[in-house]
Amino acid sequence: MSEIKNKTVLITGATSGIGKSCAKVFAREGAKIVLAARREKLLSEVAEELKREYNAQVFSVVMDVKKHSSVKKAIDSLSGEWRNIDILINNAGMARGLEKVQEGTIEGWDETIDTNIKGVLYVTREVLPGMIERQNGHIIFLGSTAGHDVYPGGSVYCATKFAVKALAQATRIDVLDKYVKVTSVDPGMVETNFSNVRFPDDPERAANVYKGITPLTPDDVAETILFAASRPRHVNLNQIIMTPIAQAQSNFIIKKPV
Repeated sequence: MSEIKNKTVLITGATSGIGKSCAKVFAREGAKIVLAARREKLLSEVAEELKREYNAQVFSVVMDVKKHSSVKKAIDSLSGEWRNIDILINNAGMARGLEKVQEGTIEGWDETIDTNIKGVLYVTREVLPGMIERQNGHIIFLGSTAGHDVYPGGSVYCATKFAVKALAQATRIDVLDKYVKVTSVDPGMVETNFSNVRFPDDPERAANVYKGITPLTPDDVAETILFAASRPRHVNLNQIIMTPIAQAQSNFIIKKPV
């Protein structure tokens, strides 16, 4: 795709799930990939895979999006053309537990809010000024159907995704005169490591989340993000909501016996 080839794409949470799939599909199209994640060993493995399979140009940065100092250090480590981020994919996100508000844990709340809201803000704040200076760039926020309708036990996670939706909409207005694109891609049920992170002490519960339906795959979401990012210069896709065919929204899912 001519709109993607040779562009520099920074992906947070790039070592698994949707982030890793994004790295692959953008590398396939000839983009230069900046991988950002917490675990250096996994970063190295994904980088080698992209180089081997796509002959991609790859730069890896260790980044914990929950900590502004870590984000700033990672972005400041980029030099030369690697500093000119054309596309930022704010993918890093997570949830802990599925408790009601009155039963939730403060630690789980803090981790979810720090990752899904503050992390998105920290990375965007460090990358966006360069795009504004060049009057060229694209910020892609990974939202969720949980940012459009809430579900039982999802209070804090849903609140963070409502916040991501608001951030995407507000950022679009903030940069309207700077010719920077902003898109929110909001998937429903996607089979990744998400449920294992949400229920770390209950692998059986995590495995049952997708039982009885065919969920979206990380590749499905990555290809949709690629589509949004590859539109002509004058086209901005503000928001994309996508679900598996068995899901209408967060509270309407058809599960057939397997």
